[in-house]
Amino acid sequence: MREQRGAIGQSPAVRISNSGDTAAEAILDEAREAAGKTSVVDVGPIGIPRFEPLVLATDEGTTAFYADVTNREVRTLVETLEDGEVPTDGAHAVVSHDPETGTLPRPEDGPLAVGERVVLARCGWVVPASVDDYETGDGLVSAAGDGDDAFERIDEVGLRGRGRGDGSADDPVAETWTTVRETPGEPVVVVNANEADENARMDQLLLESVPIDVLDGARLVASIVDAPDVVVYVGDEQTLARERVERAAGAMDRAVDGPNVQVVSGPDTYRAGEMTMALESLEGNDRLEARRRPPGPAEYGLFGRPTAIHTPRTLAQVRAALETPEAMETDEADPGTRLVTVAGDVESPATVELPTDGSLKTAFDAVVGDGQFKAACVGGVFGGITRDVRVSPSAGALRSSNLGTNGIVERLNHERCMVAFAGKRAKFAREGNCGRCVPGREGTKQLVELLRGIYDGDYDRGMIEELARVMRRSSICDFGQTASRPTTTAISNFDSEFTAHTEGYCPAGFCEERAATERRTEPRRPESTAHE
Repeated sequence: MREQRGAIGQSPAVRISNSGDTAAEAILDEAREAAGKTSVVDVGPIGIPRFEPLVLATDEGTTAFYADVTNREVRTLVETLEDGEVPTDGAHAVVSHDPETGTLPRPEDGPLAVGERVVLARCGWVVPASVDDYETGDGLVSAAGDGDDAFERIDEVGLRGRGRGDGSADDPVAETWTTVRETPGEPVVVVNANEADENARMDQLLLESVPIDVLDGARLVASIVDAPDVVVYVGDEQTLARERVERAAGAMDRAVDGPNVQVVSGPDTYRAGEMTMALESLEGNDRLEARRRPPGPAEYGLFGRPTAIHTPRTLAQVRAALETPEAMETDEADPGTRLVTVAGDVESPATVELPTDGSLKTAFDAVVGDGQFKAACVGGVFGGITRDVRVSPSAGALRSSNLGTNGIVERLNHERCMVAFAGKRAKFAREGNCGRCVPGREGTKQLVELLRGIYDGDYDRGMIEELARVMRRSSICDFGQTASRPTTTAISNFDSEFTAHTEGYCPAGFCEERAATERRTEPRRPESTAHE
């Protein structure tokens, strides 16, 4: 496999944010055809899809940002650099910086200026699989010291896991590592990057842009728990992420000794990202069911081995805790930063990075809203509904507000019906659960039926809340424990909408419009089967 040349220190240079689509590939080819002395490289996405294809034109410490570039425009940009000038006319932003900087120069305003860029610092600036691009910084942290020293530093910081499918989600990672170290057997580190929620773009962004950051963190964890193997688990359709992780792993192996890294694909289904079902998938089981706990993966994980299973977000934070310890000086109970993707009723989604003592409301500065704001679903598919996004992204603040911590904020506009929204999420839970436990299998069916009953005039809030309580307390995995949260939080914030539906009225006008559409488009059936 050909070694990828780095971009740091190259001048003049053109970086093209390549998410694997044909438009970016065509622009990359056009730029290389026009280049003579100019270095042209493809880099990963930056988290702002509406800017792509994004071109960064750099010469001697000045970088011009050009968003949504065409083939003709990129040729002009390269030709200007070839003439010894930085093209600035019509640029989205122009930034002056250290010519040897190893991180993305940030404009003073716009989406790229929102929040922090700690684990996102190199996204869109380094060549994804180039170890050379890390020489201007602190290099590979996994090669800089022994595991015991790293363990003590991260334990002292109190770093917590990030994201659904992490073995230490919202809990101190050092506690998990201690269990892995003390359990008999040969440990293994699993990078759980199979996230099928289309709004959860954080882990894929890291793997496509900075796979070395993620693998460096994974190799560091491997040294801490003395694991000879690292397994990276991605979805079947994450072809670009897989390719870049494999290239990065090969480049790191050639640069410094480390554990064996294997990349494995799994089914693109939501439940396949739950940590124990991820392990079942990696073991080759076709029927994915959650494992009963205890013991957890730290004691009995992949093929029975003590397993430290983490998301790319967590591993990037592990690396950041050692490389930029000042970034951990935020919320003492949940130090560091958290990645947040704003999706839903927006013109285009955006992924930003917020300090844990900041506010989710800040993330909205990175998007253009579509329609008047009504509420937000915070935390993913089974996140919580809230009218107020002025809440910290820390685990403690989100949990105390009955919101999810998976890093997704869906903006919902005034045309959204909360009853219909809750019903859709409940139906997803009914159809997507693994069926292993009764609360997850039968509870989701009952929840759907209770919500359907509202349209027939039967709204029993007490029964819905009691069912939700049972599911939270007795389901064996996070899926069943959180499946009712969109419903219960929607009721807490929009009880009057649920009551209105029992009277045949949808305050948002959504249900009447949908029913009218269905009547117009539904094919006529024989009268005898009309009510089947």
